[in-house]
Amino acid sequence: MQLSPEIIQKLEAIVGEQYVFTDIDTRKHYGHDETEDYVFPPNVVVKPACVEEIAQIIKLANTYKIPTTPIGARTGLSGGALSVYQGIGLSMERLNSILDIDEKNLQVIVEPAVITQVLREAVAEKGLFYPVDPSSQGSCWIGGNVAENSGGARAVKYGVTKDYVLNLEVVLPNGEIIWTGANTLKNSTGYNLTQLMVGSEGTLGVITKIVLKVLPQNTHNILMLVPFFQVHQACEAVSAIFRAGIIPSALEFMERDAIDWTLKFVDGLNVQVKDAIQAHLLIEVDGNYPDVLMQEAEKIMEVLESFEIDEVLFADTEDQKKALWKMRRSVAEAVKSNSIYKEEDTVVPRYALPELLQGIKKIGSEYGFKSVCYGHAGDGNLHVNIIKGDMTDESWHTEVPKGIRKIFELTKDLKGTLSGEHGIGYVQKNYMDIVFTRTHLELMESIKRVFDPNNILNPGKIFPDER
Repeated sequence: MQLSPEIIQKLEAIVGEQYVFTDIDTRKHYGHDETEDYVFPPNVVVKPACVEEIAQIIKLANTYKIPTTPIGARTGLSGGALSVYQGIGLSMERLNSILDIDEKNLQVIVEPAVITQVLREAVAEKGLFYPVDPSSQGSCWIGGNVAENSGGARAVKYGVTKDYVLNLEVVLPNGEIIWTGANTLKNSTGYNLTQLMVGSEGTLGVITKIVLKVLPQNTHNILMLVPFFQVHQACEAVSAIFRAGIIPSALEFMERDAIDWTLKFVDGLNVQVKDAIQAHLLIEVDGNYPDVLMQEAEKIMEVLESFEIDEVLFADTEDQKKALWKMRRSVAEAVKSNSIYKEEDTVVPRYALPELLQGIKKIGSEYGFKSVCYGHAGDGNLHVNIIKGDMTDESWHTEVPKGIRKIFELTKDLKGTLSGEHGIGYVQKNYMDIVFTRTHLELMESIKRVFDPNNILNPGKIFPDER
């Protein structure tokens, strides 16, 4: 589509000429995220400074039925911030303040463009803890975390973004500004609009302020890297640890290729991996009492003794802990540096992890692709990186989608679903029929129509093209 000079002038009148961009370089820059190699430039990029400006922009877009895509840090992996129907790219970058840290009530109020790690460090300075820690926490924004219901390594013990959102300020598609709930820990007052917004991927409203609960900071942790000679045993050990009564603060799985590629990609990592090792678990326990943590670590070791493992590495210093976490958090970048790839975000009950991993490898053999798997094993969330390598373009575009559908069908058969934390967005929408009936999808589309009858907010996401 094309936007008239009149529309551009109206946008400039709202935010100022210097915050409206129509040049192709800026549009391309805001037209991609970390999803494969997709680029969908909007017709115009607009950078508002406050909720009132956003409300005016949205009201204008609704009046003229202009597709409008909220754009955050563009670290997403499902294409949620792609302007697939062009229109207005609504960059949230100027709304980047931590507005209040309420130490008495253990709450914070933030704008959407606050970097997740910046928030975590700001509350930590006051002895508080915001647990949600996506691998991209150093660059992703809180607003995107809310839009995608992001998780991370510590979700296994502490939960995901939705478990910390108390209230949201939102601009609706008609330009009206509302608060969705209350700044209270309990709220049984009407429909839960706050949780409806969390994970809605920018399709129902534009989030402009976020009220989050935080926790007191834990003072101690123990981190261990456990090498396994059999990859399926690494998956089996995950469930065994929980059945023994231990709830780790993190329990991460990395198969051999993930480790090897990351060690080559990241300088300064000194981790020795024997040839026979097939996988690792990175296990953390945390709390305030070192004696209790040591007992939990000993209990984990008792569980691990029933599996074929090599010598366990205990991180003795903060530098060692940071190095191990850097290794885990760098896997996706390492994979991307090796090859074109597609990343799927499967999630199953944790006991089904061995069967899921075995099935993924079998499907890869059937459809001619290699995969590198890693992820948040403690909550059954396995990231599947499908590698193009030397596959032909024809096989990549025809056979791989068939294989992905088989993987998602397997996850459903194992009582799982399509995405644990990356969202559906643009790239997974045509697999939604696997886990949802027509009735499910019609209910969701009905909700979308109530909020956004003109379908201006982030169109082309979540819902399948055909049913």
